[in-house]
Amino acid sequence: MADSYSGAPAEANATADGFFDDQTLKYLGVGLSSLFALGVVLLVLYILSVQVDYGLIPTILPQFIRAYGLVLGIVVTGSVLSVTSGIFVGLARVSKTRITSGISAAYVQFFRGTPLLFQIFVVYFGVPTLWPGTFPISNWGLPTAIISLTLNHAAYVGEAVRGGIGAVPDGQMEAARSLGMGYVQAMREVVIPQAWRNALAAVGNDQIILVKDTSLLTVIAIPELIQQFRDVNSATFDPWTPLVLVAIAYLSITIPMGRLVEYLEARSDWGGESQ
Repeated sequence: MADSYSGAPAEANATADGFFDDQTLKYLGVGLSSLFALGVVLLVLYILSVQVDYGLIPTILPQFIRAYGLVLGIVVTGSVLSVTSGIFVGLARVSKTRITSGISAAYVQFFRGTPLLFQIFVVYFGVPTLWPGTFPISNWGLPTAIISLTLNHAAYVGEAVRGGIGAVPDGQMEAARSLGMGYVQAMREVVIPQAWRNALAAVGNDQIILVKDTSLLTVIAIPELIQQFRDVNSATFDPWTPLVLVAIAYLSITIPMGRLVEYLEARSDWGGESQ
């Protein structure tokens, strides 16, 4: 059969491609990915069988469990606040009022344009100095963690929501207004539900990043998981035993979050097909 573009036989075209024909690339991809997976598995097995001190785990496990509970509490609180705040930021970004959209744009630019570590330092070290007299909160670390994560990730959620709203066809708003709905009602009942479906994957990805960002809280002495690793490693000079516990702790949060996002995407009828 002749090639539909050049008129040359398909066999000749495949031969001309040489090493880069589809079948060869397929097998090459399978081979390389399999070798990589095998290497990772062998490395993990070596670490678990040789490097991990299982006798140390019962001693250090209680402090890791406490740190895990603290991280989980920070994540839940920060996620709820950042998603809620981010929705309002996204709505402000598409506001027809220039002042509102301008302020929200400046907010997003600042918190996306500066490192989270810088923002943590601003809240932890800078805010108490602005207070007239003695700062009233003695344990400022935990509020700093929640405030910093919320402010930072609300900017990303807001941009995801703004993009989701922009992906909704203009005809949806026009149709809602033609039915007698006001602007607010049309946004609430027609546009935002569709926008949320469009933004869901980006919002879910950002919340998984929020989980990993809790590792930065070690710089303000929050007793989270990385801080526990540092304490154990400095006391025992054993890096791998605490590192394995840290990895298990983070994955036990991020993997279920990823599955939850996939479930919500399926329930939201992603792509227009009923689930």
